[in-house]
Amino acid sequence: MEIRGERECTDCGARWSYYETGAIVCPECSSPDTVAVDEERAVHTDSPTEFDLTPLRSQLDELPREELAESIATTCRDYLRQRGFVRGGELLAIDDTYLAARELAGVADVIRRAHSLTDDEEWYFLELLGGADEGDRPAPGEVPESMWPVRGLAYGNAVREYRRDVRQWLDAADDPPGPEYAGAVLGTIDEHVRRVRALQGDVPPEQAEALVAAARDLGAYLRAEDPDGLASARARLDGLDDAE
Repeated sequence: MEIRGERECTDCGARWSYYETGAIVCPECSSPDTVAVDEERAVHTDSPTEFDLTPLRSQLDELPREELAESIATTCRDYLRQRGFVRGGELLAIDDTYLAARELAGVADVIRRAHSLTDDEEWYFLELLGGADEGDRPAPGEVPESMWPVRGLAYGNAVREYRRDVRQWLDAADDPPGPEYAGAVLGTIDEHVRRVRALQGDVPPEQAEALVAAARDLGAYLRAEDPDGLASARARLDGLDDAE
C-alpha cells in the first residue's frame, strides 16, 4: 500500500508522521479532523504495534493449558497482522521478534491440541514464551524433531510475506537496485518457500534458518546495493538446493 506519511491536524495544526505512529487521530488534541500533507506517497506495510507476553507469562500456572495456548496464539497473530517489512518507503529486514512470534503462534496451536508434551517440547514452548517478545528463539539444533514442522512452516511463511513486500517495494521504486538480479533471487526464494509449504514445514531447522538468512542477505543487498549480500543469498540458496 502506498500512502502519504506526514499528517496535519486541521484543528490545532500539529504535524506528525503516520509511518512512525500509525495514528490518523491527532496525537496533540485527539481531533479526528486530520489530513495527509505529503505530495508523494511511499510504500508502507509496517504499523507500529506492541508485543508484550508478560501478562501471559504471569498466568502460566493459573490458566488451563488450552486457554493459555489460545490466548498466546491470539496475541501473536494480533501482532503479526500489524507487521510488515516496508516503513515509509524504507525496506526493513526480517527481525527475530517477527520470526519468534510466528513460531510461538504455531507452537501454541500444537500445545492447545496436544494431549501431552514431552520434556523437550515443554522446554521449547517455555523458551519461546519466555523471550519471543524480545526476539529470543531457540537455536536450530535445540528444536525438538517433533516441532520441526512448526518452525519450518513459520519461517517459510515469514519469508513468503517478506518476498511479497520486497516485490511491492521494487515495483514502486523509481530506480530499483539491480532489479534483474533481485528478481532472479526472489524467484529462487519463492521456489524454496513453495517446497517448505508443500512439506507442511517438515524440514530440518537448519534449512529453515538458511532460507531466512538468504532473504535477509537479499534485503541487505537491496538496501545498500552490497554485492556481498547478493552473493551470500545465492550461496545459501545453492546450499539449500544441494541439501534437498
